[in-house]
Order: sequence, then C-alpha cells, then structure tokens
Amino acid sequence: MKYVFSGNDKIGDIVVKLPKASEVFKTFKIDFCCGGNRPLIEAINENGLKEEEVLAKLEESYKSVQELKSKDIDWTKASFSDLIDHVVNTHHSYLNQELPKLSELTRKIYRVHGEGHSELSDVYKLFHTLKMELEQHLIKEEEIVFPLIKQYEANPSDELLEKTINAINELEDEHEEAGTILKKLRKITDDYTVPSDGCQSYDLTFRGLEFLESDTFQHIHLENNIMFPRLVALRK
Repeated sequence: MKYVFSGNDKIGDIVVKLPKASEVFKTFKIDFCCGGNRPLIEAINENGLKEEEVLAKLEESYKSVQELKSKDIDWTKASFSDLIDHVVNTHHSYLNQELPKLSELTRKIYRVHGEGHSELSDVYKLFHTLKMELEQHLIKEEEIVFPLIKQYEANPSDELLEKTINAINELEDEHEEAGTILKKLRKITDDYTVPSDGCQSYDLTFRGLEFLESDTFQHIHLENNIMFPRLVALRK
C-alpha cells in the first residue's frame, strides 16, 4: 500500500504538513521536536516499532483531517509576528501559570512519599532544573530573540538576519536540553504511572508533568521546525 508519508520523510516535516501527526508520534513515543530533523525510519527502528503500523496510523490521521477539512492555522504561511504572538500567548502563558503550581506539587509529593519512592528525589531535581532553564529561556525569547525577528520582518536586512539566526542557534541548544530532561522525567516515572499508594496530589503532579511535556514539545516544534527554518531559508 502506498502511504502519504514514508519512513524516509523527516519527522519534523511530517508534523509541519500534518499537525495532528504529533498525536500519533506521542502514542508511539517518537520525539517530534528535538528529534524532528531525522528520518522517521530511524525513530521507528530505535523504538522497535513496525514501520507499517506507524505509517498506517499517520495515514488514518491524514484522512480524518482531510474529511473534516481542518481549519487549523497554517503556521508555515502565517507572518512571523502572528506566530510569535501565538507562541507567547499560548505556550509562554501556560508555562508562566503552571510552572509555579508544578513546583509546589513536586515538592509536596516528594515530602510526603519520598521515603517510599526514591525516584521522587530525581523527579523533584529534574523538574526544578527544567523550571529554571525554561524561565530563563522565556525571558531570552521575549526580550531578545522575538523582538529581533519582528524587527527583521518590519525592516529586513542581511545584518539583522544574521544577528537573528545567531540568536536562534542558542535557543535550539536550549530546546535540546529541555527535551532531554523531559525524556528523563518520563523514564523515571514509568510513563507517569501513579503507584497504588499514590494520593490525589501524586496523580495531579504526574498529569501536570505529562501535559507539560506535551505542551513543551508542541512549543519547540513551532520554533524548531517552522519558525527557525523559515528564517534560515531567507538567508539562501
């Protein structure tokens, strides 16, 4: 059977063309943000998956979108300013609201359940490392990089474009670090499985961390696979 996508397609390119593919990749635990620049077949082989099964799920998702005639915004064609405003109002806003809440929750379950669940020490440390890095990252984006991109869009110049791209390279390194921490959190929590003696706060913490992962991956995807490549392409 011939599918819309193939194992040779880059993961990030698939999500750009089919945003709902991110849901398929999350199901199969395929990294589509930091690992978006490699062929799908590499992730399939690495995770011990069946290529036919993954491609079939992508095909199913593609057809459902076509049938519903999805009205999702095509961020590959939106202005940089609109894309930046979306990232700030959606993903930055979420992080500003939820990081303090998750900080308190991870502290609480570590204090209450830490003696019986030694992994909560690592959860606490990893989350707060991630929290610190994300907070610094948001400031850098909002105060330095995003204003540069908007300035370039309003008054393009080669000099400003190079300055912007250099700043972007730092952000991509930080995205990689955040992705690595999130993967570690998922691993040590056994895919955010709440133990039988876990309380409501335990469940709230793990659900919150899982959503943090999902939102951060989507946030990184919009920048790594759409915003940044569009800017680099202007250099060529």
